[in-house]
Order: sequence, then C-alpha cells, then structure tokens
Amino acid sequence: MVFEGFETRRIDGEGSEINLVIGGSGPPLLLLHGYPQTHVMWHKIAPQLADRFTVVASDLRGYGDSSHPPDGENHFGYSKRATAADQAKVMAALGFERFRLIGHDRGGRVAHRLALDHPQAVERLSVLDIVPTRTLFKATDQFLATAYYHWFFLIQAEPYPETLIGYDPEFYLDFLTRRWAGAGEAFTNEAFGEYLRCFSKPEVIHASCEDYRAAASIDLEHDEVDLDHKIVCPVQALWGAKAVMQKTFDVVAEWRKRANQVEGEAIACGHFLPEEAPQETLAALLAFHDV
Repeated sequence: MVFEGFETRRIDGEGSEINLVIGGSGPPLLLLHGYPQTHVMWHKIAPQLADRFTVVASDLRGYGDSSHPPDGENHFGYSKRATAADQAKVMAALGFERFRLIGHDRGGRVAHRLALDHPQAVERLSVLDIVPTRTLFKATDQFLATAYYHWFFLIQAEPYPETLIGYDPEFYLDFLTRRWAGAGEAFTNEAFGEYLRCFSKPEVIHASCEDYRAAASIDLEHDEVDLDHKIVCPVQALWGAKAVMQKTFDVVAEWRKRANQVEGEAIACGHFLPEEAPQETLAALLAFHDV
C-alpha cells in the first residue's frame, strides 16, 4: 500500500535492515506495529499525524519487508532489546536523536524496551492495548490463556507452529484478526492483502514465532533485571473497551508500576485501535503527543 506523500526507505538497524515509510513535517514520531501486521496498520491515521509530525512507520525486524536476522542464542535475535535497538538506530540515522513513540501490541512491547534502554531518545510514549509482558505472564489464568492462546502456541519449538501456520496462512490470519477485532470490519481489503502478502513468507512466520519465543524467555530475563527501573518519559496507555485488556487488567494501574507518569483511557473498539476506531484513536494520540 502507498501512504500518499510518504517515501519508502530501507535503513540499517542493529544487525537488520528496516523497511519504513516517512512523511510529514514537525517533531519526529515513530509508529511500531503489532502482530500479525506491518507498518500498514497505521494507514488510516498516519496521514493526519503527518500534518503535525514527521511520521516514521517501520516494519519490525522479521516482519513485513524488513530483513530476518538469525535467531541468536536464547532467541536474542528477536528479543525486544535487539528489536528496539534497530528502531533507535534507524531514527538516529534519519537525524532524530529524540522522538515521540507509539507502539501497538508487539510494537508496544518493543516501545517499552526502547524507552528503558534508550531513555534519552524517547520524549513521550503511547502503548496500545497491552500491559507489560511480565505482568501478562504472571496474571495468566484459564480465561487469559484461552483468549491469548497464541502466546503459548507460538512459543512451541520449531517447526511445529511454523508448519501449521504455513499450511494455510490466510485462514490463520483471518481467524486471528476476526477473533481480536470488535464488531464491524476493521480492515480494508488492501490492508489485509498486504498483511497476507508478508505473512505468507516462511521467513516472516518463523521470525514472528521467534518474537514470541523471546518474550517467554530472554525478554523476561531482561525485564527481571529492570524491575527497579521505571520509564522516565510521560506514558499514555490506550486499550480497546471490547478487548481482553479491559476484561482482565486495570491497564493504567499496571503501567504506573513501570513508569513514573501515566495516563490513559479505553477506546470503543476491539484490539486493533487504529483500524477499528481511527478517529477516536487519533484524537487521543494527538491530545497526548501534540504538546
């Protein structure tokens, strides 16, 4: 998909090559997508954000059209630390040593780690429809394990999940997105087609599994070390009023355990805020970031 007025670029990260689009003018703003999507998930709000910001929407390492680095020891190649380092290096290469940051789903987890590892770089942070990874694992019960079953499916040893997903990526993608979305059609045909194009690649399927394997192993190790360290920049938490987070957590309270300054609200939709409720999500993001 083409983001009108945006330029597509590829920039070296920390051991990977990152695909992105950049457009607009004003303070820099980095957008990080979730699973099982790409930077295209921002297409409904990126043009409006670009009226006020220089918007960078990138594919995380292993996803979309970014490269697929080796797994590394204990899945370090897809740890949130490695993935965050990519994005910090990319923004620096673009001339942005300090920037605003918005992350949805997996991108929110990368953003959390980026804010901890590179506090000098992140001016303001929004996390969409997540609580910290460690928090979710510690709170898992029958309800959460059922709702987030994919967390425990994708961490199984290679090639089990890769083989099953690869047998019919379109069925898998359609099932997941419909399960997590609220009422109505969240995705345009063009956006879903782009997600499917990328997610049909065996290397993307594998990389996405490694992302979850890292979350259940080395990411938790990094999180344990940083339990006494809080995010220093202002944090906004947004979540879907029809999504699992609403039913399971006091989202703002959980983020206040991990950050010094937190505000937030629920948006009337499911998991995919920027695509299900673009105008409401945009309004909340602008109220927080346009300062």
